[in-house]
Amino acid sequence: MLQPVKQGGSLLAEIDQAEAVRPRLWWLGHCGFVVKYFDIIFYLDPMLSDSPARRAASPLRPEEVRHADLVLCSHAHGGHMDPATLPALLAASTQAKVVLPKSAARHALSIGIGYQRMTTTDSGLRVEYFKRGAYARVYAVPSAHPELDYTPLGGYPYLGYLVRCGEYTFYHAGDTVPYDGLAARLRPYNVSVAMLPIGGRERGNFTIEEASTLAAEIGARWLVPMHYGTAGDNNIEQFVEYMLFHRPEQRFKVFACGEGWQVPPTDAE
Repeated sequence: MLQPVKQGGSLLAEIDQAEAVRPRLWWLGHCGFVVKYFDIIFYLDPMLSDSPARRAASPLRPEEVRHADLVLCSHAHGGHMDPATLPALLAASTQAKVVLPKSAARHALSIGIGYQRMTTTDSGLRVEYFKRGAYARVYAVPSAHPELDYTPLGGYPYLGYLVRCGEYTFYHAGDTVPYDGLAARLRPYNVSVAMLPIGGRERGNFTIEEASTLAAEIGARWLVPMHYGTAGDNNIEQFVEYMLFHRPEQRFKVFACGEGWQVPPTDAE
């Protein structure tokens, strides 16, 4: 298992001290990211336990994370709503709430998340967050894993999230395969950074070609791959090769686990 480029207290200090007038991202491995905008800190699908699903060791222990404001969980599967991560993270980040599909609330309760710590959502709804004069919005869109599985009572059990920070929008797809209408749902949001799973259809994710096609269809300025498997696979090498030879016009960013990145200004692109 690979080691993170930054971890523990040094990574937390970097997140805390980073200036984020333009948003910053850190990759936590698997599908986990931190998004910081001004003083707002969101964790997306954090899996901070060491699992065979991870390519690199976790850069953080959940009990170390005391600064989370919102934790976004795309669906109830363990790699996205990790029972070894969320209760400890919420105990440390006493102000944080978990944003999750409304159909996943009962499962979240079963792994130790109280209803008072949940904010449930569904496709077409918006969650707003204000902190020290800064403002961020979280929109939800359906994901297909591998089907949409919509029910009138439960809504969509698999969600992707659009995090709007000023003029920047981050799309975190969770787990999904392409479906008719996905690009049309996303295009109005002017996605700046699309975080797309490239684990392949056998894992309920995009293929590399499908991820690059969606990024092009929605006009995403940057494509960030995630969920590309366990140590030893070469999906990420295949991704880089594919992008350079078949999508040279598409900007992309490949993270090392624990690495941070500030989104370049739009006027410099």
